Amino acid sequence: MVVENSFTVHPFGYHGTFIHAASVGELEIIEQGLLVVDAAGRIALLEKDILPSNIKDTLATNGFSTSTPVQVLARGQFLIPGLIDTHNHAPQWTQRGTGRGRLIMDWLNTVTFPHEARFADPEYARNTYASCVDGFIRQGVTTASYYGSLHGEATKILAETCLEKGQRALVGKCNMNRNAPDFYKDASAAESLQVTEDFIAHVRKIDPTSRLVTPILTPRFAISCDAEVLSGLGDIAAKNPDLPIQTHFDEATQEMQITKELFPEFENEADLYEHFGLLNNRSILAHCIYVGEYEMGRLKALDCGVAHCPVSNTTGGEFGMAPMREYIRRGIKVSLGTDSGGGYSSSIIDAMRQAFVVSTARETLSGGKDPSLSIAECFFMATLGGAQVCGLDDKIGNFVVGKEFDALEIHTVGQNSGIITPVEDVDQLPDLFEKFIMSGDERNIVKVYVRGRSIKS
Repeated sequence: MVVENSFTVHPFGYHGTFIHAASVGELEIIEQGLLVVDAAGRIALLEKDILPSNIKDTLATNGFSTSTPVQVLARGQFLIPGLIDTHNHAPQWTQRGTGRGRLIMDWLNTVTFPHEARFADPEYARNTYASCVDGFIRQGVTTASYYGSLHGEATKILAETCLEKGQRALVGKCNMNRNAPDFYKDASAAESLQVTEDFIAHVRKIDPTSRLVTPILTPRFAISCDAEVLSGLGDIAAKNPDLPIQTHFDEATQEMQITKELFPEFENEADLYEHFGLLNNRSILAHCIYVGEYEMGRLKALDCGVAHCPVSNTTGGEFGMAPMREYIRRGIKVSLGTDSGGGYSSSIIDAMRQAFVVSTARETLSGGKDPSLSIAECFFMATLGGAQVCGLDDKIGNFVVGKEFDALEIHTVGQNSGIITPVEDVDQLPDLFEKFIMSGDERNIVKVYVRGRSIKS
């Protein structure tokens, strides 16, 4: 039995450049900074404009031992907050890039459901999830909101794997008791809810304080959940105000049409999910491509979060461009997701790039009325915005004293530079940052920290 992953961090520090999002449009670049992580894995000190020769004096002045190890970052090296993936289908790790060009229901029934059914085998789940979590950690994903399969045992294995490997995660047993093949759907509404509650109890047993892993309610979407399942999940949500909720929302025209046929009493998906108690400030809504004026208002009023998945939105059977500029204008929480098999890339860095590309297309199509996103805004969505959508912004998302140290050490020069755009003598720090975002990859991510612990092998 896996037990809560507890550890003590020996205090340490970094001196050099730190880059983080202070808000949705504000990128802060700290030069000559000194950051210290305490034994609880939290940021205990962040001082600006500290010369290397003043490190020991600054430590002593702030009550730290002068023997605290401090790594001095060279030019071309910097820290950024850990990346956050707010929409990730863990079972689809081994089907990424397959089934291109198929509409959503065809893709689910012919590619995805047969693949996810394999997770009935715990050994297959154990091996696949170990590869999946390792793969995302290598790419700098310190927090992921995972959909599991419908299998309770396999989803427990996913939660245990995240805990064992030190990744912060929201993990959910996928609820789906209709409109799926007989070999891959919950036997009944009662079973779907019972397995969900059993899974929640298991996660609370192995990580009682949610230091790393939190259960999340996961109705796949209204097409695959009948009213009894949705109502039951709403009851669980009401009784457990600490539980986040995730589902797909206004993802594709085919999906929206079928949902309307199944639930004709609701004019839109916002009213549907709100009716069942599944739309609130804990809701992570994936895609949100075709959201109208009324639904925009409900998402804002209920403080829901949007998980933008630009890679899968533009490489599946239907090309969709979510109105991210409008969400930002209205102050709706926004983030990024990879969507695993729905796209082809497991990289949040790729998601940042594609978010920029898609927003530029929207600007062109709107005649400039819908301005494109900046690189800083895309980075915000991948870090602090993701933390806000996951309800974790009091703990992670940027470098603020008191927050837990989830961070990436980035090298853009030297042995670990990979094929990033070469850094030249004339480049300033904003240039280095942009070169990493637009041309870097996991080879530039030298270390990955979660709660002050280095977890990248």
